[in-house]
Amino acid sequence: MTTTRRRPSSTRWSPPGTSSAAAPAERRAQGAGPGRGPILEIGAGTGRVTEVIAAALPTAEIVAMEPSPPMRAILTSRVADDPGLRERVTVVDTAAPDLPPLDRISAAVIFGVAGHLTEPERRTLWARLRERLAPGGVIVVELMGVRTPRTIPPTLSLRETMGRQVYEWWLAGEPLGPGLMRFTTTWRVLRDGRTVREVSDGYDWHTLDTAQIAREAGMTSRRIAHAGGEVTPRSRC
Repeated sequence: MTTTRRRPSSTRWSPPGTSSAAAPAERRAQGAGPGRGPILEIGAGTGRVTEVIAAALPTAEIVAMEPSPPMRAILTSRVADDPGLRERVTVVDTAAPDLPPLDRISAAVIFGVAGHLTEPERRTLWARLRERLAPGGVIVVELMGVRTPRTIPPTLSLRETMGRQVYEWWLAGEPLGPGLMRFTTTWRVLRDGRTVREVSDGYDWHTLDTAQIAREAGMTSRRIAHAGGEVTPRSRC
């Protein structure tokens, strides 16, 4: 995770994972002063990080961007079911590097998104965020724990039991070339130890580090926190 802001600025790092990675980032965003504009969450997914932002910044307005209709439907339902979120969170279908029509933001939070964008798209995004970022505001970017291409064997990222079934989420990765990886995600449903359903998907990911983000954005940067070593990245959820 990185945090960038207008000079003088800083970038920080935290291990991937939704709550553990988001919490220090949102504490840093809190220091930016959410009263100077809403928090813009880019690629909000189903809203798990949105909840962390809202809990850490109980008075902040949040604009949550999510272009995927299925994810946005879950995000909207999550917001609608929580009176506290319903009052403060606006869900929009904008996809990066585009931004919703906001004149000023106090911070931006970008989880599981930056590596999906090409370098020209990222540079466009950083420039548009800089134009709207309030003085002293921050941009928090999670880099998914992968700074250089590497092989990641199939790894169990999540396992939950619901009723009589067990749901598993597996992730694997392979280098495609300099600065590029291919991730494969597999969801399995098991009953009585047998797989009854399995769905796989894949996506390309541009590996990044804080120095590259700083060069592209024209800002300075530093890590928030780091558990040590690279870890297996997680998809947005």
